[in-house]
Amino acid sequence: MTSPFSYTTKYSLDKAHFSECFDESVTIDTTWRAYTKALGFFFVGVALLLTGMNAYASWFVIGLGTLEWGNVKFKKTWWLWRQMMSKAAENEVTLTLDEQGIGSHSFYVNSQILWGDVSEIIVTARGFLIKHPAGTNYVSKQVLNETALAFINNKV
Repeated sequence: MTSPFSYTTKYSLDKAHFSECFDESVTIDTTWRAYTKALGFFFVGVALLLTGMNAYASWFVIGLGTLEWGNVKFKKTWWLWRQMMSKAAENEVTLTLDEQGIGSHSFYVNSQILWGDVSEIIVTARGFLIKHPAGTNYVSKQVLNETALAFINNKV
């Protein structure tokens, strides 16, 4: 009789980890369509400014367009900055894989994803995207040994 699988490891939520999470889970749209909201705010603001409406409101709308442009242009930088400023940054996380599911435990977060709740596992170049009803989580291959990698690949 084989014993049930269980794997536990620890890693730090550092900038390299957050950067890998972003690179593997976010698709960046570089087409002009990504900037449509920014252009809309900008042109509405200019139109309000040219029609003699409240100048403060007009400049505010133009500023919103500029902020939205920066959000699209510097998406990864902005996202990484927010993660590094969060209270979870630089904390240690204990990752547990077992027959029940994937557990993630730190000072601020205790979560458990049951295998029965997992709707899809997407294998990326450097990890796994685990889709479940509450959202999507990323597990890096760097923190897993060969046995754990084989266990997750069997779940795919």
